[in-house]
Amino acid sequence: MKIAKKIIFWTLVAFALIQFFPIDRTNQPVDTKVNFVDARKSPEKIRTLLKNACYDCHSNETVYPKYAFIAPVSWSVKSHVNEGREHLNFSVWGTYNKDLKENMLTKSVQTIQNKTMPMPGYIVYHKEANLSEAERALLIQYFEEMLKTKTY
Repeated sequence: MKIAKKIIFWTLVAFALIQFFPIDRTNQPVDTKVNFVDARKSPEKIRTLLKNACYDCHSNETVYPKYAFIAPVSWSVKSHVNEGREHLNFSVWGTYNKDLKENMLTKSVQTIQNKTMPMPGYIVYHKEANLSEAERALLIQYFEEMLKTKTY
């Protein structure tokens, strides 16, 4: 029993100590000239869908939820955001070259169709990101039109 109490005690001490090492939650400034929804003058419905379902991980406009302030959960959230921005960052869309834009749009269509994005774990805590079939179809249509007309 003594060993179990020591393990619990030191686990709690470690948990308390890691709270003193917060992650950096600073978002880079967003330039509307290169931000996807602004530069493309996206329709309001598309803008809303992207902001609700994509922008927390794929832009510099991340809104960190309360649970993202508690380590070690915060580490996981920050890792997901960093990874999402590496794959696609809507805030710097205008800085990408045409080939990269085309590739990102193609992959976006695939991930929306396969329902791998938004991530299922994200949807659990963000109900507004749970896209209906009609909303998915609308985003796919929007991206495919951009691909077809090469207006990215």
